[in-house]
Amino acid sequence: MTRRFNVVGAVIVSDERVLAAKRGPSGSLPNMWEFPGGKVEDGESPREALAREIGEELLVDVRVGEEIVSTTHDYEFGVVTLTTYYCELRSGTPQLTEHAALRWLTPDELSSVEWAPADLPAVERVRSDLRTG
Repeated sequence: MTRRFNVVGAVIVSDERVLAAKRGPSGSLPNMWEFPGGKVEDGESPREALAREIGEELLVDVRVGEEIVSTTHDYEFGVVTLTTYYCELRSGTPQLTEHAALRWLTPDELSSVEWAPADLPAVERVRSDLRTG
């Protein structure tokens, strides 16, 4: 049976730049870039899960806003449904705890990194949203 994962990702925008997180060299999707986030646990809403995951991964507090896009991608390890949301930093500075690197990218720089396939629809939407402003 195929494993299924419901995950959420945070598109944190600050000064017209978007926070991207690079996965580590080991594990699934090594060295690919993604919007930070994680799995939705039983009993959590997607927004609750995202606020919790960002607190754990980046040690910051965010306000989870508008849903951007939900996409499903079939990886070799299972099927991932990723729902991304715009998020606003409320407090803290993003810290590296699980990722290999963090970068703030302008809309034009979004294509300069290799994104995980499930994140690509959100990347395109965010690029378009930020350019039209």
